[in-house]
Amino acid sequence: MDKIDAITLKMIAFDAGSAERIQHFIKVHRFAQLIGRGEHLDPHTQFVLECTALVHDIGIGPSTEKYGYCNGELQEKEGPAYARQLLCAFDLPEEDIERICYLVGHHHTYDNIDGIDYQILVEADFLVNLHERQTPKEGVVTTLDRIFKTRTGIQLCETLFGVHQSSKTASH
Repeated sequence: MDKIDAITLKMIAFDAGSAERIQHFIKVHRFAQLIGRGEHLDPHTQFVLECTALVHDIGIGPSTEKYGYCNGELQEKEGPAYARQLLCAFDLPEEDIERICYLVGHHHTYDNIDGIDYQILVEADFLVNLHERQTPKEGVVTTLDRIFKTRTGIQLCETLFGVHQSSKTASH
């Protein structure tokens, strides 16, 4: 079993009993994987991206237990420590764990996106959230215009939701 599969199983166990959260991170992972491959990421960046996509919402359960609710800010606050704890079992380089924890701690922060892994994670999460939240088409277009930068992510968003970037932001 490769590390991605092992981390996936560990996350499923971590979120046991919450089929919605498990389904969410599985979908985000697959979209992140697909976008990363479409953008021709190097194997190392692709691996870090996929690990991050699997653990990106790890803070939801602990935040809900600790505070009685969870929002993006609490996910970013609580998530990195749990991600680190889970990932340390997989003998990953410290710099990879640091990057993954940084991304977990910032994946709801959309200004100053620093890196293609961060950009793709945000796009993949939005692809899933826009559907799960049944966002109206106008909201999808606004998100597409403001958030999406990768050619693959833009194409997926347009295809999934039957929308197009507005003419003022379209670049393809």
